[in-house]
Amino acid sequence: MRSAGRWCALNRGWHFVMRAGMPIPLARLQAQHERLRGELEAAFYRVLDSSQFILGREVEAFEREFAAWCGARYVIGLGNGTDALALGLRALGVKPGDAVAVPAISFAATAEAVCLVGARPVFVDVEPAALTLDVASLHTAMKTQAIQAVVPVHLYGQPARMDAIVPLAQEFGAQVLEDAAQAHGASLQGRPVGCWGAAGAFSFYPTKNLGALGDAGALVTDCADVAERVRRLRDHGQVRKYEHIDLGTNSRLDALQAAWLRVKLPHLTTWNQRRRALAQRYRARLQDLPAIKPLEEFPDSVNVYHQFVIRCRNRPDLISSLRSRGIETAIHYPTPLHLLPAFAPWSRGSGSLPVAERACSEILALPLYPEMTEEEVDQVCSAIAAAKP
Repeated sequence: MRSAGRWCALNRGWHFVMRAGMPIPLARLQAQHERLRGELEAAFYRVLDSSQFILGREVEAFEREFAAWCGARYVIGLGNGTDALALGLRALGVKPGDAVAVPAISFAATAEAVCLVGARPVFVDVEPAALTLDVASLHTAMKTQAIQAVVPVHLYGQPARMDAIVPLAQEFGAQVLEDAAQAHGASLQGRPVGCWGAAGAFSFYPTKNLGALGDAGALVTDCADVAERVRRLRDHGQVRKYEHIDLGTNSRLDALQAAWLRVKLPHLTTWNQRRRALAQRYRARLQDLPAIKPLEEFPDSVNVYHQFVIRCRNRPDLISSLRSRGIETAIHYPTPLHLLPAFAPWSRGSGSLPVAERACSEILALPLYPEMTEEEVDQVCSAIAAAKP
């Protein structure tokens, strides 16, 4: 179905124009895909003509191109981001019964992957500025129990404090696997995310900054041994056909998804820059509203704004008011991980991680995507001001 808008030439580029009065969604994938339709269709037919649908040349090419783009030596294409986390933990030597530290605010897959390898999640509080893993809380956890691995999350596109997390993990002999599922292209102190720890896990879920047209993921690493093991594990533990030396799984990146990701990857830097520009416009327009506080961007980092998230009072009323004006919002995430029923066996209960628990009652994601216009940002901000949050 064609997107409800049109593309027009503007300054030798392209600009998506929505009809007046149209709603403002949280994301607008149709606009992105409409612009790339010809290239995406050509990639589809290229794979169709090759009849090479599992791994093969398209996957190898994407792995090389993404490695060069994100500054890693090795990229292993996988079925999804959850598998990237789980196989990454296995490749780093995490075993059943081991303890793995994870922040309390993230998508469930971060802790789920720990459980899938038979390890146990140790939930750690987040710092209040950007809601990434709190180094002091991690230090406390590592002093009180043996932690074999740490999985910091680069939440909403903001890098966690890897400059403090990595040395702390090294001090206690723990491995670091970065959850970079929301942070394609983010960096801290000039160093890309995914390249601080022993490995980094990426998701290419369709709504990510770099999104496939279905599920897809990848593990990045500079370690040859980790890369070799993950390549085996994704393909049933094979080193050669019918020679299985590990108990692996089936998590091979589809050639079609790799081909479509190759179409999108050259645009990713521009898309991220656009996200950052729109985020700064949001900040400027919202700064005079005392009841609204955007999450902070660390001054030595590049946040790629997978989501633009604010903290607000009276969140239900604000959501309702914006909805009545056709503005979509979302809560990522309404419940901290340690209070989800799935993770009850490893939780210390309500009140144990107060920063995360309070934040989950206040956070709200506003619309943000590269095809969004400045006028739409202004419209959202005016609607927030009119709601008197």
